[in-house]
This record gives sequence, C-alpha cells and structure tokens, in this order.
Amino acid sequence: MTIRLLPETLVNRIAAGEVIERPSAAVKELVENAIDAGARHVDTMLEDGGRAVISVTDDGRGMTADELALAVERHATSKLPGEDLVNIATLGFRGEALPSIGAVSRLRITSRVDGAADGFSIEIDAGRKGKVMPAALRGGTRVEVRDLFHATPARLKFLKAARTELNHAADAVKRLAMAHPGVAFSLADGERSRFSYGPAQGDLLTARLDRLSAVMGREFGENSEAVDIDREGIRLTGFAGLPTLSRGSAQAQYLFVNGRPVRDRLLLGAVRGAYQDFLARDRHPMVALFLEIGPEAVDVNVHPAKAEVRFRDAGLVRGLIVSGLRHALEAAGHRASTTVASAAIDAFRPEFGAGGQWMRTRGRSGAKGRNGADAPEAPPQTPAMAGLDVPSVSAARDEPEGTGAMEEFPLGAARAQVHGTYIVAQTATGIVIVDQHAAHERLVYERMKALLDAEGVERQGLLIPEVVELDEAAADRLCGRSAEFEELGLVIERFGPGAVVVREVPALLGGDAVGALVRDLADDLAEYGDGLRLRDRLEDVCSTMACHGSVRAGRRLNADEMNALLREMEATPHSGQCNHGRPTYVSLELPDIERLFGRR
Repeated sequence: MTIRLLPETLVNRIAAGEVIERPSAAVKELVENAIDAGARHVDTMLEDGGRAVISVTDDGRGMTADELALAVERHATSKLPGEDLVNIATLGFRGEALPSIGAVSRLRITSRVDGAADGFSIEIDAGRKGKVMPAALRGGTRVEVRDLFHATPARLKFLKAARTELNHAADAVKRLAMAHPGVAFSLADGERSRFSYGPAQGDLLTARLDRLSAVMGREFGENSEAVDIDREGIRLTGFAGLPTLSRGSAQAQYLFVNGRPVRDRLLLGAVRGAYQDFLARDRHPMVALFLEIGPEAVDVNVHPAKAEVRFRDAGLVRGLIVSGLRHALEAAGHRASTTVASAAIDAFRPEFGAGGQWMRTRGRSGAKGRNGADAPEAPPQTPAMAGLDVPSVSAARDEPEGTGAMEEFPLGAARAQVHGTYIVAQTATGIVIVDQHAAHERLVYERMKALLDAEGVERQGLLIPEVVELDEAAADRLCGRSAEFEELGLVIERFGPGAVVVREVPALLGGDAVGALVRDLADDLAEYGDGLRLRDRLEDVCSTMACHGSVRAGRRLNADEMNALLREMEATPHSGQCNHGRPTYVSLELPDIERLFGRR
C-alpha cells in the first residue's frame, strides 16, 4: 500500500480522541480554560449528559476577534509565553482543547474583553472553521458545545447513560472547585441546578475547609485534621479524615499538584501507607491534599489529559505525604469521628410507630387505646418500687471520691463495666462507652512502636546466611539503601552481580520467608523509592503481639483500672480506633440520649 498523508480534519479527530474521551473531559478542559483566564464565576450546564449540549460561561478576561480566530487552531495557546515546557504555571498549556472539541462537535465560542465595545463569536462544525462575527455578550467567555461526537458516531456507542455521564462531569467540576476555593462554581443539567458553590472567604486553610465541606460533606469538615508541612521547598496542605471516617473505596481521596487535580499511583500509595496503621485493608480514608512544588521539579506533560504527573524526587514527595498525614492523625489524639455516635444512635433507636413518630399520648389521663377504648390502668407498684419518687439522700455519699472531677476529662469517669467487655463512663455532657479490648490493644501497640523507635530493632543472625537471586538493578537498589535497612534490623550484602546475601534479620520476624521479604523490598524501592515493606511487616508483628497482649474481653476491671485506661487513652495518639480501624469508644451527648427516649 502507498503511504499518504491523512487529511487534516481526520488528523484532528484522531487527536481529539486522546483529549476528549467523554463529555466530562470536555467540561474539564473548558472549566480549566476559564480558571486560567482569571474567572471568578464559572457556570456549567449540560443536557442529555453532555451529548446534546455543554455550556460553560465565565467572567474571565475574554478574547479579541484576532485571538478568537487563533484560539481554535491546534497548538495555539497564550499559556507558554516563553516556550518553556519546564516552568508551567497554568492548568492548560498544550493548545489542544478547543480544536479537539471543535473537531468532533458543533462548537460556538462567544467572548468579549472587559471594556471592549463589542463581543465576537466563532463557530466550528466537525473541524470546519467559520468566520469571526460580532456578537452580544456582557463580558468574559461562553463556550457552547452541541452534538458532541456527531462527527465520530462510533464514540457515541461507548458513552454510558446520561446520568452516569453527568456524574462524571460533576466530579470533574467538583475537583476543580476544591482546588480553587476563591472561585464560584455551579452545574445544572438543563432542568435543575445540581450544585452551586459561592467563593469561599478567609485564609487559605479556612477557605479550603469550607469548600471541601461543601463538596465532600459536612461530616468531612467536622471529622478531619489540617495538614500543613513544608520540606525542601515543597509544601503539602489539606485535610485528612479521621480513620473512623472511612469508606469502602478510594473515591473520596482527592489529590492536587499545583492546583491541578491528578490521579497518581505514587500519591495514592503514600496515602495508603500513612493510614496502614489505622484502617482495615478493605477500608479507605477520606483525604484532600494539595501539593505545591516548583514547576521544574514536576513534569505535567505526561499525557494529553494532564491527569498524570512525574516527580523528579518521588521519594521526597512520598515521604512528605506520609509524614504530613501521620502528624495530622497524631494531632487528632484520641478523637473518633462524630459519625460513630450517629451510627450508634441509629442502632439504638427503637422501632417507631406508624410514620416513624412516637405515640405522644402515652401516659396521659384519659388516653384511648387503638380501638378507642380507655387505656388500661397502670399496674400497681411492687414493694421494691415504693419510694422511688422520693429523692435519695445517700447518692452523693455512694459516689467514689474524686469521681465528679473526673467527669471533666474528655472520656469522663468510669461508672460501670458491662458484660465484662464495655466500660460505661459519665462525662460532663453525656456518656462514653469503651471497648476495653480494642482500646487496650491500641495502647499496647503504640507503646511497642515507641519502644522500637527509642531502642531500635533487635536483630538475630541467621545460622546459614540466605542468598537471594535478583536482577542486577534490583540488587543495586537494595545495596544502595543497606544502611537504612540495617537500622531496621536487616543486614544485607552484595553477593555477585545479581544477588544479595542476608546475614541478619529483625528478631520480631524470625527467619521465615526472608527471600520473599527481600524481593518485596526491591519492588517497593522500584515503585516508591522507599523500602516500606520491612517497617510495615515489623508493625504488623507489633500489632499482632499487641492484640494478644492486651486486656481480654470478659476480664473484670475495678474502678481504678477502668479510669486508668480512660486517662491513658486521652494521652495516647490514635487511641480513637484499634489497630484494625474499628472505633474504640462511642460518645453520646445528653441531647442524643434524650432523643432516643422521645424527650426532645
């Protein structure tokens, strides 16, 4: 066959397939353009999930007639003034979005520069460019995309239902709204408004928390800790959800690099590593993290969709995320999320009457039964009940000395032990129910970790050193970090070009599966630039030992022991959840208890 050049319109459609894979991709590109143009309000509207209409209107700088004609040409952009692909300070830079959208749809752009006498518009139909014409517009830019993919009907077959596509578009706008809290965003589906976020006020952290609460839910705002850490010119800010506020998937993990939403395996792995101590393996934390890094230290020109990035020092970035998250979780102390109490109230709530309402007539004089008959008389009092309406004069004397003062502590004063497993404590404003085994397990685990950090890891020599075969690059990576591994109790040496020999291992692990451990460490170094698996395994062993060494369910505790457990919980970070991510206590405020009994 003869080699030939493809027509320009076909080339544009092929290129559009990399950038505009579904309606949400078009929405993302258009909203990013609006933000780059300095918009303070961005309004988005979709019909039929974006197939029929996508409209994005902003109040940004706008474009002149000449700029409008150039903006729809491939690789025409105002965002690389110095032609430098290293120092990219905008969300867009490739100059592909508008021509790619125009190649597969009917595109109309209307724009007016602030202060200009007239606005202008241009239309593109499946890549065929029209003339720039005068148009009416108050200011900014309005982009209308109609009949998306009508020029590539095969792509339409791969789109999902309109609701699904609308949800994808909403997610794209929400991610950008999180990264830019000072900008107002709205999204409508042609029939009703899906959401509207006004510009957040206050300093950066306050504004971000307000916007995150609006997007991720009020529960996240109430049950998250601020992250703010700086290392070697890289700053990480954001908010980390408490471990007891977790989800069954990682969809509530939002990561941003220089204001750009990204889905990066390295960053997600760092989040997973930071929470590994606090969550079961099938649970995922809620986080929103914003990384500010010099443009020269990150490559955003990896893929046309700009959702992937590459870091010059991936190990530094990963370590910063793990450190920032763990410091935030440590600052939370013994806190457990308020959702734990809500779940407990739902579990305690009795079955209500018809319509979910209490029978408010109960106990009233002359109340009628269901069949209209008089309600039965109250049963006669038994001798044991006689005098219950008389105030007790010995109640204060029966209370142990100092108990009243303990109620001012966050976890209160122990009042009872139920079923040999649960401690019931009274606080100044309610009650706390503690799972004694889960709480003590976390306390023992934290003690063991502190001991490891203070005294180091005890090592044991192998009677017969084990040789582990690896490829040469993996062996080089391991031997290059041998000093760090030795601090964790693993002593390795080079053994030829493609192997290492293990002479000592951490005593906690014993000599089992040494080869598998070394290969896992090599994989960690290749993927993350950090040998995490060894510390993870040590912590897993500590967790298991803590579980077996903690106070068991069913053991009777006296008042002093129960109060000592409560005080240590208050002083120990992460004591709000056990090693498996379950809550160690439930706190119920007095108003919550009163609602259970219909007193409110």
